[in-house]
Amino acid sequence: MQRIFFCNDSGLPYDDFCTGSGHPIEIDGRCWPTVEHYVQAQKFVQPELQELVRRVATAEQTRELGNSPCLPRRGDWATVREAVMQRALRAKFEQHPLLAEQLAATGHAELIYDAPEDAYWGAGPDRCGRNRLGVLLMRLRAELAASPARAVLQAA
Repeated sequence: MQRIFFCNDSGLPYDDFCTGSGHPIEIDGRCWPTVEHYVQAQKFVQPELQELVRRVATAEQTRELGNSPCLPRRGDWATVREAVMQRALRAKFEQHPLLAEQLAATGHAELIYDAPEDAYWGAGPDRCGRNRLGVLLMRLRAELAASPARAVLQAA
């Protein structure tokens, strides 16, 4: 099986699959600069903390806020984080059709988020991590390929 590695290095192939790519998303009537902004904000239940995260300039800064031990993270985060990420990824790829095309073009390749610092969302330092971002992208790719709207677009 072909393996496609992607990471946060701007300009490399498939880097737009990363959560910090500059593709704004709209969810629940609010515009989020990146998927990362949305996901990090959802770690908090307080609207003012969510808004603070939404307004931060960069995805890296949102991660810092989201991981701050000084801010009260929601108690069920470990349970809901993948659903939150999937919702944000779905919004990104549905709202940016060229990205959806790029995702579809990966065919059946295994998508691997090559993040040495992250063994949950990425491959981790030894590339034996859980790669949950890659898994969620592959799941989304299959859902988009199976959708009736997608079949109509491909036939046109």
